[in-house]
Amino acid sequence: MSRSRSRTAALAVTAAGLLAATAACGSPTAASGGGGGGGGDEEGGAPVRIGLVTSISGPLAAYGEQYLQGFEACLDHVTDGTDEVAGRPIEVVQRDDAGDPAKAVAEATDLIGQGVQIIAGSASSGVATQVAPLAEQNDVLFISGPAATDAVTGVNDNTFRSGRQTYQDVLTAQSFIGDPAGQDVLVFAQDSAFGQANVAAVTAVLGEAGEANVTPLLVPTSATDLTPFAAQARDAGADLTFVAWAGETAPAMWQAMGQQGVFDATNVVTGLDLRASYPTYGDQVAGQLNFLSHFFAEAVDNEVSQALAERVEAAGGTVDIFTPDGCTAAQMVVRAVEEGGDDVAAMISALEGWTFEGVKGELTIRAEDHALLQPMFQARLEQQGGELVPVLVETLDAEATAPPVATS
Repeated sequence: MSRSRSRTAALAVTAAGLLAATAACGSPTAASGGGGGGGGDEEGGAPVRIGLVTSISGPLAAYGEQYLQGFEACLDHVTDGTDEVAGRPIEVVQRDDAGDPAKAVAEATDLIGQGVQIIAGSASSGVATQVAPLAEQNDVLFISGPAATDAVTGVNDNTFRSGRQTYQDVLTAQSFIGDPAGQDVLVFAQDSAFGQANVAAVTAVLGEAGEANVTPLLVPTSATDLTPFAAQARDAGADLTFVAWAGETAPAMWQAMGQQGVFDATNVVTGLDLRASYPTYGDQVAGQLNFLSHFFAEAVDNEVSQALAERVEAAGGTVDIFTPDGCTAAQMVVRAVEEGGDDVAAMISALEGWTFEGVKGELTIRAEDHALLQPMFQARLEQQGGELVPVLVETLDAEATAPPVATS
């Protein structure tokens, strides 16, 4: 089947913060030999090489770090500490895309040329949308990571995702505000693929479907003085201001919003981001914000989340917002290799429709378009022991936040 899709745009509302202060765990070692192949179920089979192309440097480096820690931890968990699948060692090759789509394509192309059949890891939506067609053209498996753009879902047979997508964020946000009909909604975001996807999402879900009046306020990604834009947000007179921000300028953005009185003028909703970002809100700001959440460690307690935390913490890291995306990717890789060997079509069939227990709870890869159906969370930040900590308000089940099926 072919999945060239026109899809409903949707919202990714991660209010990105500081680069993570977590310590890196030990990295998988890149193999020096050629591509994986051959062998299957017998002991001592040929290695399987997995290419993890993600942001090791650049503005989304903290997301890439968390992803890599999660992948390594759950590969260890799922393989019972062997890092082998069906008697074949898994060799992981890390490449840095620095959040640059051209660099990501170059790195992925090089890995594919070496015989790597599985590429994973994109933290940037711009990267994911460029690597996905490359996967189809070269018939390799691509498992996108934290990148939230809806454009990844249903784009082709070869592309999957291990994180949430934007529509799941917007439905979580809608659960806070109730009926949006007749309300004025301002989308405060960066003028990037990420920000534009947020505007399209809010327009589609709260505007066109929910009958709200949606207005964008897009900020150039190069802007360093955010005060004028915060003042515009204050003066817009919106019932709801939806902040969608990614990267290291988030602290300056929140400071400008506070200084310009935005929180006194409008109801602000945003996504809960890195733990390192919590202090940037400040007590007053945190107390006035509603947070939708993809994940925070206190939201879930199950076997997988416990195994993840044990391994990440033992390696000197901290479980954070995008650690589960790496864990889920490792689970998907093991499933694909166990069931498919070196046959990419068989890998795809093994993943389509698969339901499994993940860090967040029960996850399902929807067969029709490869959307990853998953629980989402409402949260707030509270002062506990002299620091802001996330508190679970409500868990929304996977069906409550399921995006519509991407259609051709």
